[in-house]
Amino acid sequence: MTRKTRIRAALVTATALATAAAVAVGVSAAGADEPGKPTEKEIAALFDGWNETLQTGDPAKVTDRYADDAVLLPTVSNKIRTNHAEIEDYFHHFVENKPVGTKTKTVINVLDDDSAIDTGSYYFTLTDPKTGEKSRVDARYTYEYEKRDGKWLIVNHHSSMMPEG
Repeated sequence: MTRKTRIRAALVTATALATAAAVAVGVSAAGADEPGKPTEKEIAALFDGWNETLQTGDPAKVTDRYADDAVLLPTVSNKIRTNHAEIEDYFHHFVENKPVGTKTKTVINVLDDDSAIDTGSYYFTLTDPKTGEKSRVDARYTYEYEKRDGKWLIVNHHSSMMPEG
């Protein structure tokens, strides 16, 4: 093998190694971005969708945002709701007050591709159906979401009035 051939072979080998390394780095970087993992913004939008559904006044539509095995610890009821019938019953009464939720503080933890927790504080503006008088209920909340069959559902929802007014 001549010197020129050895240099050419070394260059080809070096080029091949550099290309392989670049591909490996690209694959590793793509994995590091975790394309399946939701963003905090995407998780925050789940509340917005829930809030919009709440404002339809249709308790069945609100309940559809919950998993079949979801647990609801509601804001204005002492009863723990552990199935769709109980959750829908709660929302049947709650939507009568035309609730509009507004977040005041949000902390989101994306746990993995299929689960996240949104916790913080919010308030609801309620309208008395008889008088039209508006009131405000300040509360703290936790929504635990899981992606099931490609759809984000609430699996645990705790909301309680602030202990200090």
